Amino acid sequence: MPINLKTSSFIKALNNRQELENLNTSDLKSIVDKYPYFQAARVLYLNKLKQANSFKYNKELKNTASVTRDRAILFEYITSTDFHKNIEVEVDAIDDHQTKEPKISESKTSDPSKDVVSQTEKDLEVGKPIAFTNSENYSFNQWLQLSSKKPIIRIEKKNEKVAKKEEIIEKFIQSNPKIEPLAKDKNVNISIAENQQDSMLMTETLAKVYLEQKKYENAIQAYRILSLKYPEKSGFFADQIKRIQILQKHK
Repeated sequence: MPINLKTSSFIKALNNRQELENLNTSDLKSIVDKYPYFQAARVLYLNKLKQANSFKYNKELKNTASVTRDRAILFEYITSTDFHKNIEVEVDAIDDHQTKEPKISESKTSDPSKDVVSQTEKDLEVGKPIAFTNSENYSFNQWLQLSSKKPIIRIEKKNEKVAKKEEIIEKFIQSNPKIEPLAKDKNVNISIAENQQDSMLMTETLAKVYLEQKKYENAIQAYRILSLKYPEKSGFFADQIKRIQILQKHK
């Protein structure tokens, strides 16, 4: 298959970081569409979307993962310092237009419920790129659960310890644990609950993952756990829960 001009220019630019950063998103997208397994083009396109704070980033991350032989390498890349560096990003006019927030009509004929949902999603930053850290492998795996495409078949035995942790935290979320008020003037025997350690795996990123996947109950429970874990931010988490409940009501 002959290599087109855009692909040829990209290959030449691989040896020059400045030239790579100057490539525009439409050229990278056309290369990715034509050569879906061209990993170098995919990760750079992904980087461009992340730097542009594009709503396309989250979906493209899943697409990239679906054609990546080793997702551990992809995870290492998207959590690296280089990936999060602020660089000059040339976003095409059409892409820039699509990433702008839609204006809510103030017409009397507009649907009030849609306005509420739109504003709530904006407050929750639904659709914004999810920024994983290198300690959130579990959150990343949860995010990839709804990938529409199957990854390249690769025989790999998951670390039993990691698999066990994933199973425990999922059960913890589903159990929806509640904290009962303590009676006054009673001696309390403080012991470590079986699932207490699972809160260590809970992060704001994981809560956002559940929200993006429209797993609203999981997202609410995640913020409840975070509220106990970080009481200084309990007000913020309470507001997040209220917003998610609004989305639940209008779904």
